[in-house]
Amino acid sequence: MKYVLNGRGKPASPLRKLATLVLAIVMLGLVVMFSVVALTVILVVGVVAFAYLWWKTRKLRKMMRMMQSLSTAERRRQERASNDGVFEGEAVVVEPQERK
Repeated sequence: MKYVLNGRGKPASPLRKLATLVLAIVMLGLVVMFSVVALTVILVVGVVAFAYLWWKTRKLRKMMRMMQSLSTAERRRQERASNDGVFEGEAVVVEPQERK
């Protein structure tokens, strides 16, 4: 058996060309359909995975926000405490004069 590309055989009939075109269109439709289904499945699995991780980490996120607010409040308290008793400037002692 010998296969020759662009051989000198009989040209394809119009019916065969039409059947090839219809088969190509059907195959293209199937490929598009399966790719849409595959992308939909991937998208749904991704959304479900994201929702699962978001739900499982909600306590951790709440704790992190609380710790951040506590550290900010502690930092502010320390800044105020370190500056409470400091007064800058000069002081002059004035002694009362005796009346004559």
